Amino acid sequence: MEDVDWNAELVDQLEWHWRYQLRPRLDGLTDDEFFWQPVPGCWTLSRRGRSSAPRSIGTGEFTLDCARLDGAGLEHADPPPGPAPVTTIAWRMAHLIDVFGPPSVPHFQVPVDGRPTLDYPGTAEAALRQLDHGYDAWVRDVRGLGAAGIARPQGELSPPQFADAPIAKLILHIHREVIHHGAEISLLRDLYVWKGTRSHV
Repeated sequence: MEDVDWNAELVDQLEWHWRYQLRPRLDGLTDDEFFWQPVPGCWTLSRRGRSSAPRSIGTGEFTLDCARLDGAGLEHADPPPGPAPVTTIAWRMAHLIDVFGPPSVPHFQVPVDGRPTLDYPGTAEAALRQLDHGYDAWVRDVRGLGAAGIARPQGELSPPQFADAPIAKLILHIHREVIHHGAEISLLRDLYVWKGTRSHV
């Protein structure tokens, strides 16, 4: 039996989904869709100082609505919101941009200055551009790990409970996030097209 190139398989998992399913579904995204709130009180991207969420993060003009962060930079609310807020396409795309991380920061090295904070986009066009750059950098860095790299422990890249798990587990988690939130964005685009219509059945 031939050896399996697991690095190539991991890359192919995301690359195929991105090229043939998710990324084509994002073409033509408008600012109105980007910020559309299907229900009142959505979490979204807000101009600095205008968020009504428990906390907002980001370094630029727009900030991402979120719950408070713990010492490890993990998002949570105390107590958890119930029900959880619905999030806009803008929020979900910003979350994916956050998941990929800044393209200039190596993904599999512990950052010297801690977890970087992002300058979130205020338009659909800027978000797509930022998302594309994040995706390209992520795939490049995953490829660069090779077979040995994906097998090494995560160490300080992740919370302590995952320190001994292989980096491959972290990669799979990121890919699940992209597939999961990408499907949500696609559904919101479908709902946006049909908003205001009424069934006559």
